[in-house]
Amino acid sequence: MSERDLQGIELLPAALPVRQLFILLHGGGGTPADMLPLADTLSAVFPQAAFLLPEGLSEFDGHDSGRQWFSLDGLSDDNRAARVAAAMPALHALIRQAQDRLKVMQPDTALVGFSQGAIMALEYGIAHDGGVGRVLAFSGRFTTLPDRAPEFTTLHVLHGKDDPIIPVEHAYAAYERLMQCQGDATLDVASPVGHELHAALVDRAVHRLQTCIPLRTWKNALNGA
Repeated sequence: MSERDLQGIELLPAALPVRQLFILLHGGGGTPADMLPLADTLSAVFPQAAFLLPEGLSEFDGHDSGRQWFSLDGLSDDNRAARVAAAMPALHALIRQAQDRLKVMQPDTALVGFSQGAIMALEYGIAHDGGVGRVLAFSGRFTTLPDRAPEFTTLHVLHGKDDPIIPVEHAYAAYERLMQCQGDATLDVASPVGHELHAALVDRAVHRLQTCIPLRTWKNALNGA
């Protein structure tokens, strides 16, 4: 079942209860519909999941259509972090409201983003550790490399090697920093792939969701042993 309104697109499983929640964030200048192919792929693998595809918080700079999570007008390395931080409370409220309404726990929630949406998702994973169980970031980056890694959220970084918009070096740097901080993260790079939700990266995301056991689970098992 689906609901389309000014807040985006919502896809619910045919049979209740909802077991997992996926929140998919489109890129700058995009729309929730851009994320429908990814939602369709994931729903075939997770038939008991709900999918929320929200609209960006404001109209896209300089265009009559499309939305954005934060303004790109005059964006620089000096102001990117502040703009993302300003948008974070609204995203956090959206996630919490969806979890409460659909009765889905934080570990059973995945925050998925593309491009600007991936920036929001990665930063959310740091700012709200445990607010979601997983972050899947396609063609994104950190505003600045974090000085700590989340303990209760697994980060999956997915990137095209030939991305001309957000160079793949950002993905390598993010993964290296997360490893230095003993974080729970994976990295998948596909070539020749640019700035896109490419099928090769989507396949890797599905593989990670199906097979990657969170590091915290292994640590708990070892401690128990």
